[in-house]
Amino acid sequence: MNDILAKTGDVLRDWGPALLFYGMAGLVLATAAYAVLARKIDHSAFSLMACFAGVAGLYALLGSDFLAAAQVVVYVGGIMVLVVFGVLLTDRLPIEFRQISRETAVQGLAVAIPVAVAILGAVLGTAWPTRPEEAVADEGTTREIGVLLLTDYLFPFEFASVLLLVALVGAARLARGGRS
Repeated sequence: MNDILAKTGDVLRDWGPALLFYGMAGLVLATAAYAVLARKIDHSAFSLMACFAGVAGLYALLGSDFLAAAQVVVYVGGIMVLVVFGVLLTDRLPIEFRQISRETAVQGLAVAIPVAVAILGAVLGTAWPTRPEEAVADEGTTREIGVLLLTDYLFPFEFASVLLLVALVGAARLARGGRS
């Protein structure tokens, strides 16, 4: 019995992270597909939220704790809450927006196929770096990213924040519709 448990432990130690990664990737792909193919928009919105949470899980599995936390805070906690409230609080769409014609499907495929080919070409053509397990820092990536953002990349970081502020003010102005 102990021999079986030892072999099971060895298999899980060797294959466990890969199985967890592929399981999480399958979850992300399934929820993304359901977000696109769902008949009801509220089901799409909640499925997209699950997809974003799965992507955060993938980031965490790959050792990028900063990206995982940012994914949860920004996308799952911020953007998706806005989308869900927007979907649930708006009026129903007119019937012409709900129907998918052959023409719109062809237009969508005309955009989706070249984008998919470009992404696949980039993924397959990239020499992905690998790190030995002992080189992974125990403290994670957050400290290193924070130091870089406040030293080498301070101007682009601040420029992005000002650009987002200008976009927010512009969106508020457009939403008011020119009323004083």
